[in-house]
Amino acid sequence: MRSPLRFSPSPDSPNLFARKEERRVTHWTTALGEPPATHGERLAGFDGVTLRHFDPGRSKLAAGLANGWEGPLPTSGERWLYLGAAAGTTTSHVADMVGAGGVVYAMERSLRPFLRLLTLSERYPNILPVLGDARRPLDYLGSVPPVDGVYVDVAQPDQVELALDNARTFLVSGGRLLLALKTASMGRSRNAPEHLASATSALGNGFDLFRPVDLAPFHRRHYLLGGEATRALFREPAGTPAGARPTDRRAARRS
Repeated sequence: MRSPLRFSPSPDSPNLFARKEERRVTHWTTALGEPPATHGERLAGFDGVTLRHFDPGRSKLAAGLANGWEGPLPTSGERWLYLGAAAGTTTSHVADMVGAGGVVYAMERSLRPFLRLLTLSERYPNILPVLGDARRPLDYLGSVPPVDGVYVDVAQPDQVELALDNARTFLVSGGRLLLALKTASMGRSRNAPEHLASATSALGNGFDLFRPVDLAPFHRRHYLLGGEATRALFREPAGTPAGARPTDRRAARRS
């Protein structure tokens, strides 16, 4: 008789679970919102709670986990800024991971997915939707406090630069960054590995980075990379205009 499939909690994020199935290890999050499923995902009961399947085909963060990501993850009680939340598929799992004591500030600039995000937030009280453009962090400075982590999933040529700008603006000391790098949006002058190398070099000036993970076959020409902020991140970058220095903005938030 086959033994039942068991769930193992993550040592780094207690609301994240892994389960070894026949073909691969799957990942699940503790459902903070009430069933039914938010986007047709599988549900399972374990130890008195409902778990939601974290589908790597629908989420770049889940694909990173499926492919062996060993870097930072949202965890219980934390505040995260999510840039490019869209309709909230991955956002809802990040909300599960930070739990009822945490908050996800979910930023989206397009109105149609933002309206779906608003509907999702009715079921997830720890998701706070923010309508805005990730290129303009000063515009939502009054809506987002200092956070423990920034997750970036935007299809923009300057996705690395906007990730750095938001990290400087909102991260607490020792905060973490996760970037779902879409190399197809970064121009044709370089191939995917070259774009990855360039992004790693730029982020390495302000973060202790973990080994990046290729998200294929789930998301081709995508990588998950990130790490923990160092003091160098918060130094004034060259060319920053007076009165708009990230360090000034952070000090103003604490005053």
